[in-house]
Amino acid sequence: MKLSETSIRRPVLASMISAALVLFGVIGYTRLSVRELPDIDPPIISVSTTLPGANAQVVETAVTDVLEEELSTIQGLRTLSSSSSEENSQITLEFNLDRPVDVAAQDVRDKVSRVRGRLPVDVLEPVIAKQSADAQPFFWLALSSENYDLMQLSDVADRLVKARLQSLPGVGSAGIFGERRYSMRVWVEPDALSARGLTVQDVENAIVSRNVEIPAGRIESTRREFSVRSLGELKTPREFGELAVASQGTQLIKLKDVARVELGPEDDRSIFRYNGSPSVAIGVVRQSKANLIDVARNIREALPSIQQTLPSGVKLQAAYDGSQFVTHSIHDARLTLLIAAILVVLIIFVFLRNLRATVIPGLAIPASIVATFAIMYFLGFSINNFTLLALTIAIGIVVDDAIIVLENAFRHQEELHEAPELAATNGTNEIGFAVIATTIALVAVFTPLGFLRGTAGRLLSEFGIAVAGAVVISGFVALTLTPMLCAKILRMSHSHGQLFQMFERGFNALAERYAALLRRAVNHRAAVLVGTLAVVTLSVFVFLLFPPTRLHNELIPEDDRGFFLVVVRGPEGASLPYTDGYVRQVEQIIGHTPDVNGYFTIVGGFAGGVNSAFIGVILKDFAERHTSVQQMIGGLFPQLMGISGVLAFPYAPGAIGFSQPIQYVVQNQDFAKLQQIMGPFVQRAQAVKGLVNVQTDLYVNKPELRVTFDRDRAEDLGVPVRDVASALQTFLGGRRVSTFTRNDKLYYVMVQLDPKDRATPSDMRGIYLRGKGGQLVQLDALANVQEGVGPRQINHFNRVPAFTLSASLTPGLAQGEALDSLDGVARQVLPPGSTTALAGESREFRESAGALYFAFGVALLVVFMVLASQFESMVHPWTVLLAVPLAITGALATLKFVAVLQPTLVGRLLHFSGATINLYSEIGMILLIGLVSKNSILLVEYTNQLKARGLDTVSAVLEAGRIRLRPILMTSVATIMGAVPVAWGVGAGSAARRPLGYAIVGGVFFSTALTLFVVPVAYLVLPAVVAWLADLFRRLWRLVFRRREHVPVEAD
Repeated sequence: MKLSETSIRRPVLASMISAALVLFGVIGYTRLSVRELPDIDPPIISVSTTLPGANAQVVETAVTDVLEEELSTIQGLRTLSSSSSEENSQITLEFNLDRPVDVAAQDVRDKVSRVRGRLPVDVLEPVIAKQSADAQPFFWLALSSENYDLMQLSDVADRLVKARLQSLPGVGSAGIFGERRYSMRVWVEPDALSARGLTVQDVENAIVSRNVEIPAGRIESTRREFSVRSLGELKTPREFGELAVASQGTQLIKLKDVARVELGPEDDRSIFRYNGSPSVAIGVVRQSKANLIDVARNIREALPSIQQTLPSGVKLQAAYDGSQFVTHSIHDARLTLLIAAILVVLIIFVFLRNLRATVIPGLAIPASIVATFAIMYFLGFSINNFTLLALTIAIGIVVDDAIIVLENAFRHQEELHEAPELAATNGTNEIGFAVIATTIALVAVFTPLGFLRGTAGRLLSEFGIAVAGAVVISGFVALTLTPMLCAKILRMSHSHGQLFQMFERGFNALAERYAALLRRAVNHRAAVLVGTLAVVTLSVFVFLLFPPTRLHNELIPEDDRGFFLVVVRGPEGASLPYTDGYVRQVEQIIGHTPDVNGYFTIVGGFAGGVNSAFIGVILKDFAERHTSVQQMIGGLFPQLMGISGVLAFPYAPGAIGFSQPIQYVVQNQDFAKLQQIMGPFVQRAQAVKGLVNVQTDLYVNKPELRVTFDRDRAEDLGVPVRDVASALQTFLGGRRVSTFTRNDKLYYVMVQLDPKDRATPSDMRGIYLRGKGGQLVQLDALANVQEGVGPRQINHFNRVPAFTLSASLTPGLAQGEALDSLDGVARQVLPPGSTTALAGESREFRESAGALYFAFGVALLVVFMVLASQFESMVHPWTVLLAVPLAITGALATLKFVAVLQPTLVGRLLHFSGATINLYSEIGMILLIGLVSKNSILLVEYTNQLKARGLDTVSAVLEAGRIRLRPILMTSVATIMGAVPVAWGVGAGSAARRPLGYAIVGGVFFSTALTLFVVPVAYLVLPAVVAWLADLFRRLWRLVFRRREHVPVEAD
């Protein structure tokens, strides 16, 4: 080949080209960002709209339905979900991954502005915001003190910590949780108001009109200028208390006469604790493209200097660092890559027994792997578990081409006694076509991955392109650098040591045994092919179709992330103190659990309503604990479920989102019917074995007070209904009516009914409003207050009323089987008119399964077309691809073998896990198409060469098998050794990576063992079979479409 010959003649040129590839790779590596997974965050836009005084049903019909009708027509929309609750409509739009989030946000703004005029007059302006999975805090800090209360700590966090954190490189934002932000609380007393003939509106108007500070202009003269500022702003509780609300004759009624004024928290409906101690939390969100590990390092390095700026007695500490798992996982992946490289080089040395020969393919590893980082950088990829896993697997692949060239050049020197340069030239020319064919075939395997959409497509595209890039570079290196090195450093040895001779005798004996077995296989062709077909068919039935023995299905295997959540949910209507009392019981259990390093608790607020809480539990480092996350959850589950009064359950969040693995949506156009079917459906779902923590997001028993207005009576008394709703909001919910300044920061003035005066529903009767002529009208006179229960919120999924059932899984039940069971429950329970859908990780699982089957089929087709083009034959591609079902059989058998041993002592000692049909194992099976085809190509291509030299077909097949045995075994063992560290790796992230290793090790081993016999036999049989089928087709064609022959008619 011209390329190889040029490289041999010009060694410096070949060396510099490879050095340049490595240099560009090093530069790209230093500039790549680091994250756990590829960027799979979907573009999400939220539309939040407030309608003051409206209940959930009114919000649904007047706001949500109107907006949804218009928003549902936006291009590229994947799902449209909404939640209508009291006064608030929250609509979430998820777009396809290829939809730019800025374009999607603009489309949403256009649609909302178009429909704005159809919304109620009182509705506030809709708030449109871009969301991202990265927009969740990944680093939590806890601020605590024994000398300062939570309001003072909140002030310290806001002034001294938050601003400093937001200035760090890579930090997008920082939010304060469990905050007790300063506010001027005006607790009005209804009896005092009514006794003086005043209403809450009078109090609000007085504060607004008398608490002002505005620029009044300036005074100018010819020489001087003064700005004039009116100092009317109130700053202290005493100043606010002296504020005049009204006057009765000569007597002023001051605010302190009708209200209690104090400096208090604006919101006290959330609690944060770190390791059981009251604290204020700061959650840090990184910028979307920032390096997660670098941002976390910047935060940790800044903590000592921030601590020095805090008041004495205030302690700032890291409560949770989400980058720790990613750091450990990436480190362990890099270590796995290094171990794989060492094992592959050792295998090469074992087969060649020559140090010089081992160096040559050994140099192909850094040249190919490092240069791939340049491709990743130019394509905008990142260093993540998928790309590092791709490069680890690629180590066993990139040396294959170099091994094939080296082994042939080595054979020309050792057996044909050619000079080094001549041996390198002839050996490369002889094998060059096979190198190109195998490289193109491997790259072709990953071509269909570019057509996949969604999460699976984004994950697989980075994996596939990383492997394909490494393979292309390795093919180039094999045809340039490797021949040059063979010519320059590979030397024929006239004497060999005893180890060499012993290994050579062993290999020759193996080769002779293989040749004898191959002759027997050639003589019993039908038995070989029928037996192979039977094995493949039986494996498909046993491992994929037969329910008692088939492999489980899931999206991504559960991994030990050193972290899990405990969700606590109280009954509907439960107060914050009620929920917090039970949360403290959960904290005590967690605090006494071994291997727990710390925990943080959020009650209310970020966790949901005041009847909800979650506890983030951080475990000790992997090397310091003896139990896994799954084992710890299993031990805690019965203890937490034993707490009466609340529902408390632990679960480990997955790599994709923090939701539970089962998200099953039930829809019905009739909301009343949806409420009726929810109970039976949930009851049947709870009976599914292995399904735990079953709950829904539809809460229909929330206690509520229903205020029904007598509109005619209100009109007669001169009280607008809007004033009634506004007064209720102020009295019960609190209203921001003004601002004040403290420590150079602006805070709100809040007017609300004193807590002791709004403890029972009967307290609402003490509310007065102003009617005609200024007289006071009691709420009882124009409204009826009744207790009842109703839905907390009304949810829609793709515009249809729906509820979502969430659940976790026990180790005995996989995701696919759980969803199948819920489908069965739906068929039995749901009435006509009801439909189901999937959300979250469950949807990704179902969509990825179909996408991967498509990718597998298209990969086979593309490889077939590539092979047909290269061999200029429609028969030989079938011969080559016969190795694929053998490889899939081996992969399935290995996964099943591991699954059987996984719960045993042997399985635990060998760290067996994740032996299911999942994203990783399916990637391995797609990869097997290219891996095992390489061996078949070597056999078929060399058989064709021998036939071209004049050998008969049977002799060519037998000779090709003998000659190609060594390179086939070398490349196969090298590939297996590259996957062994993945299959039996330990450490962070290893549990998810193992199924890929199992599939490759089992598939390559099984396929290699059978390919050496099946492919030669198929080479002999398939041409005759294809010729027979072609002849049969021609006969059938003539039989069906033959023309009628004209029969001459003789006249009488």
